Amino acid sequence: MKFDIFYKDENSGKMKERKDIPVEFTWDLTHIFPDTEAWKSEFESVKETFPQISDYKGKIGTGAETLAACLNFVESLSMRIEKLYLYAFLSKDTDLRENENRSRYELIVNLYTNFGAASSFITPEILECDPKIIEESVNRCGLNFYQHYFDDITRQKPHTLPANEEKLLAMSGEITQLPYNTFSIFTDADIKFPKVKDENGKLTEISHGRYYAALYSPDREFRKRAFKAYYKPFVNYSNTYSTLFNGNLKSKIFYAKARNYSSALEASLDKNNISTEVYHSLIKNVTENLAPMHRWADIKRKVLKLDKIHPYDSYVTLFETKGIKEYPYKEALKIVEDSLSPMGAEYLEALRTAFNNRWIDVYETTGKRSGAYSSGVSYGTHPYVLLNYTGLLNDVFTLTHEMGHNMHSFFTEKYQPYIYANYSIFLAEVASTFNESLLLDHLVSISKDKKTRLALLEKYLNNVTATFYRQTMFAEFELEVYTRTENGEALNPKTLCDLYGSIYQKYWGDAMSVDKEEHHTWARVPHFYYNFYVYQYATGMAASELLASKVLREKEPAIERYLSFLKAGESKYPLEVLQSAGVDMTKSDAVLAVVKKMNNVLDLLEKEL
Repeated sequence: MKFDIFYKDENSGKMKERKDIPVEFTWDLTHIFPDTEAWKSEFESVKETFPQISDYKGKIGTGAETLAACLNFVESLSMRIEKLYLYAFLSKDTDLRENENRSRYELIVNLYTNFGAASSFITPEILECDPKIIEESVNRCGLNFYQHYFDDITRQKPHTLPANEEKLLAMSGEITQLPYNTFSIFTDADIKFPKVKDENGKLTEISHGRYYAALYSPDREFRKRAFKAYYKPFVNYSNTYSTLFNGNLKSKIFYAKARNYSSALEASLDKNNISTEVYHSLIKNVTENLAPMHRWADIKRKVLKLDKIHPYDSYVTLFETKGIKEYPYKEALKIVEDSLSPMGAEYLEALRTAFNNRWIDVYETTGKRSGAYSSGVSYGTHPYVLLNYTGLLNDVFTLTHEMGHNMHSFFTEKYQPYIYANYSIFLAEVASTFNESLLLDHLVSISKDKKTRLALLEKYLNNVTATFYRQTMFAEFELEVYTRTENGEALNPKTLCDLYGSIYQKYWGDAMSVDKEEHHTWARVPHFYYNFYVYQYATGMAASELLASKVLREKEPAIERYLSFLKAGESKYPLEVLQSAGVDMTKSDAVLAVVKKMNNVLDLLEKEL
């Protein structure tokens, strides 16, 4: 039987069951535990062991040996819990209908939570320790590699409150989460969207998913109808949304003030020891280099033969899609490997190990979790990748994206002790978009037909629009609303709409006509409740473009620096990790690398038109 693209039964069109998928295309969880009985046995053992953490409570400051014993105990138990979690998490996602899988997952999540609560005394007690005890634990008790860990705890001491005040802040958590929780329930469950006629004249109710699908429709009038219908509840309930929006801003500002930070921005970035200069520098450098974005918008306008494009024209493909090449999975593996060949033997060996040893669950099956992810670091085993592969160009990019995360986790775990075997969100998207950059260059170089080249170039341009420019636009808006609130300004719906609309117009330029509905986007974006999160998408892409260009230009020295980046984990602060790889995010070089790449792609696109 041929298994190239077989996510649906050839005869019935129904989704295949997992048992019908050849085992080579499913992940092998025996790498974690041989079977569920072994998992259950380990779970019971850990459950019986973890309460022993209370033996160290109130005693960490009594001596270096006790401190070392406590941290070693926590480290050992944490590794065991993470393996239990990984097995349960992956098992659950293979078939969400299975009650036994869900039950195991719920058990380990509960255990994880209880362990976190039971060990929460450790950091406050370390902060109260005599520095000589910490020094002795490093020099004499085998904790020499913990120095950065101790330094980071000490660094944050000015923002750590006395125990009773910390308890009060913790108790306030459920209350300060109300704006986001209400936003989520209201947006995803309660509001009702209007019905519109689709491309075929059939009346259909708009939803979040149908709206996004509609934006790709070649039928412009349908896109417009869907756009206006989707935004209607956000317009109608703008007072409610602005109240929730302001409540979230004020809760984050409250925490920043309580912890003695000068702003909510500083409080958010300080967790990773990132200077606010990085945030401000990103916005400044991007807004000074909007020309490629404006150029792309004008190309869209010309190809679509419009006087002005509108927000609902932002995503539709400009080119014919019929007859574009599809990519069987094994061919995609070869393409990804070839595109990453500049990375050298060590990287390629790890990549082939993942490809050939069932680290990847490939095809969509009934009950399987949708989307794609890499499972991250789990010490003592290896990371896994979930796909729902269908053979489209986008799936090839998803494969290399997730393998970027996968290799990042693999090298981090291989080269770092447990305490540093992870990496921050600030660094997470660098490795994934780095792979995408190399893949695009490779595919363009081997493409033999105009349709495929146009699809590739358009995909990159849409990616850089969504990941780099749009996220920086969000970041600029977020900074402005926090600054105004911290200065005592009231943000009503009109103020928010005027501000967002003006920033949106600036980023898209004169080719764009900004409909009044788009002005209400602030009301529907959940990331605005995450507290200065979105800028990391843009910095990640900027860093990866600069690193990829260095690898292709400098070869071996840049490759070694990049591999060191993948291996660094949390042994240094994120900015230091990037600086060692050759990227200084306080300067404009990374942003200019994206600008240069986008201009080059626009040049190639215009030659094809």
